[in-house]
Amino acid sequence: MDWKLIDWTAKNAWLIEGGKMKKVGVLALQGSVEEHISILKKIEGIEPIKVKTREELMEVDRLIIPGGESTTMGKLLRDFNLLNPLVDRIKDGMPVWGTCAGMILLAKKIEGSPEGHLMVMDIQVRRNAYGRQIYSFMIRKVIPEFSNEKIPLIFIRAPYITEIGKNVTPLLELDGHILAAKQENMLATSFHPELTNNTVVHDYFCNKM
Repeated sequence: MDWKLIDWTAKNAWLIEGGKMKKVGVLALQGSVEEHISILKKIEGIEPIKVKTREELMEVDRLIIPGGESTTMGKLLRDFNLLNPLVDRIKDGMPVWGTCAGMILLAKKIEGSPEGHLMVMDIQVRRNAYGRQIYSFMIRKVIPEFSNEKIPLIFIRAPYITEIGKNVTPLLELDGHILAAKQENMLATSFHPELTNNTVVHDYFCNKM
């Protein structure tokens, strides 16, 4: 058996499927946009696209909502007339992943706020649950949904999930708090994979959702 051929086939499946690149968008209104783009460029078969307009949103196959400042990002979504088109695309099945502030934007409920932003994922979140930026930290954990090996997880003024709906699957818990979850075509993480050199979570989102 030619193991080199099998290995090449696994790494280059996108070429066998016709060489079509997956267009993965990063919402580029505010936050850690360049960091996500940099990680996406390391993954075979992926074409990263910065999304600032409705036309760019319609062009992508899936979308990452990066970390940043959730209130500012929510306002910019409205100012750029992206809020309703993004909600529609998510409800139509487009895979979406929110990291940190992105998780807050996806949530149906935000503690202490009368309403949310996109309100598409059946979770309730607590903003800045780990306090100010000086209390940021990094740990290494195994998240079986992503990998059987420990991956680095960076938390910066991170939120966590306080309640989940029946269709939401928790993927990571720490000290009784949910830090990653999945619901159908939606993924939410309170940590920042884009601030590491590890591509595991990005590869999962690009190729397994």
